[in-house]
Amino acid sequence: MGRIMALAACTGSRSWPKIRACLTSETESHVPNTAPPTFADRLLAWWQQHGRHDLPWQHPRQAYRVWVSEIMLQQTQVDTVVGYFDRFMRRFPDLEALARAELDDVLALWSGLGYYARARNLHAAARRIQQTLDGRIPADEDILTALPGIGRSTAAAIVAQAFDRRAVILDGNVKRVLARHAGISGWPGAPAVERELWREADHRTPAHRAADYTQAIMDLGAIVCRGRSPACDACPVVADCVAAARNIQHELPTPRPKRELPERASRFVIARDASDRVLLVRRPASGVWGGLWCLPETGDIEFERLEALPVPRSFRHVFTHFALHMSFDHARVDATPTHVAEGVGLEWFTLDRALAAGLPQPVRRVLQNLPRHV
Repeated sequence: MGRIMALAACTGSRSWPKIRACLTSETESHVPNTAPPTFADRLLAWWQQHGRHDLPWQHPRQAYRVWVSEIMLQQTQVDTVVGYFDRFMRRFPDLEALARAELDDVLALWSGLGYYARARNLHAAARRIQQTLDGRIPADEDILTALPGIGRSTAAAIVAQAFDRRAVILDGNVKRVLARHAGISGWPGAPAVERELWREADHRTPAHRAADYTQAIMDLGAIVCRGRSPACDACPVVADCVAAARNIQHELPTPRPKRELPERASRFVIARDASDRVLLVRRPASGVWGGLWCLPETGDIEFERLEALPVPRSFRHVFTHFALHMSFDHARVDATPTHVAEGVGLEWFTLDRALAAGLPQPVRRVLQNLPRHV
């Protein structure tokens, strides 16, 4: 139809050469000027059909729920977070409830999720928002990053996911996608490599559909562009992926330089009084297991031992930066210690109460296996 209309427009008393030139010009002017789909276009189309749309923090997608989920998802897989998130929301359904809570209650619900500074920072940030921001989570990245526990990418994820505003994220999944697609080598933790990845992330982030795009690129990294077994045949952006073209997708991102994991050892005291209570100490706010209740270490405390009890088996617990060999003494003791190291705060717990407190997961495992009465 377009060519017929062009022919009609060009006919008349003109000569054929002029008609042909006119026809060519008119026909070209009717060809739609369609640009190829962008990285974001292809990613969003894929996500609409294959992405994750049923995560608990998406229904409803409120700022408080998004914020809590983003903190939990730092260095933790979605499948692990879902159960913790649901329990957390039942106990602390809104920011006011979290700000009003005692830290012990927050840490108890976080027990087993690891990286406990996240829970302490979440609680501290909730109180600060309640006190200084009228209880409202801000839609401003700079204000968010000034709160405890919120870095640049987490702040951007909150702004994009909760408020649907353009914000550039760069979590672990996104780093992997961009390193492969743009062919960026080098360990992503190196400052120069990270700056290059931020530039790529900014360049690709669209002006609209911020919430959908940020979820889509995280989902692509989790579902398709996986660390060990990328499913390149299912990738919506494989056509111009540098790593796929060079068959180096298993080499990118460049792994962190290997280093030997330091080994440490600690011996812990399981002290039981005449009522079968167990003695716990509060860990310092900073450092390993900060703010949690823990078994005292040998040397921190001394008792008159009344009876030796069955000793739990030793085991090795791996942290991010070192491995800890944990061994135990187990004894019935006089409830009054003969020596307590300076700065060590002690409290007797029934086993049931101890298991409801904020405990490191390996300590929880030990206490769960203790007999209630010995």
